[in-house]
Amino acid sequence: MRKSLVAGNWKMHGSVQSVERLCAGIVSGAGSLGDVDVLVCPPSVFIPSALQLMAGSAVAVGGQTVSEQAQGAYTGEIAADMLKGIGCQYVIVGHSERRALYAETNSVVADKFAAAEAVGLTPILCVGETLEQRDQGETLKVVGEQLQAVIHLVGVDKVAAAVVAYEPVWAIGTGVTATPEQAQEVHAAIRQQLTEAGNGTRILYGGSVKSSNAAEIFAQPDIDGALVGGASLDADEFLKICQQA
Repeated sequence: MRKSLVAGNWKMHGSVQSVERLCAGIVSGAGSLGDVDVLVCPPSVFIPSALQLMAGSAVAVGGQTVSEQAQGAYTGEIAADMLKGIGCQYVIVGHSERRALYAETNSVVADKFAAAEAVGLTPILCVGETLEQRDQGETLKVVGEQLQAVIHLVGVDKVAAAVVAYEPVWAIGTGVTATPEQAQEVHAAIRQQLTEAGNGTRILYGGSVKSSNAAEIFAQPDIDGALVGGASLDADEFLKICQQA
């Protein structure tokens, strides 16, 4: 039985004060959530604060991205063992914003996945298509290629042991959500591509998830939780989503 995971991607939002309030709000309600894993991924400068504020709770903390390099002369980058060393358990790799804004190719994403996995971080591998690609009927092709690049590098078993997040690019931050049936179709295809090893893989949905639509999304058989963007910046709303899971 796959345990649900709800992850909050705070993106580049927050201040010292707002992070303290957000963490306190999430911790105050996390104890009553039951059988669901909860994760928050703050901006890197706030990870140590979040780790301290979440200490002793059931809430895990992760990074939003990671370097494909180990250590060295890579100004501004964060190595996987740095995240692991301060207490992170997860890291997001291949988010569509990283692919689109910072030119992260399938190959680069695969290298980042490998770097994270090698030090014991659990990668959350993001895959998804643009609206143009969906309109052209290329959704499963695009998602399959994104997934296959990582499988080719590290093997299907290591991908299946991580977390995969399907995030249709056209639904991120737009208020538009894939229908439960659209999301389920892609999730099922991802699980099939992971072969039998994927039976235990947690596959999350991301894209304008909120408490009002979470229940019908989570009801789909191959959807095991959510990667939540804007709604994760409101503790009450984020906890409502976690309760739906």
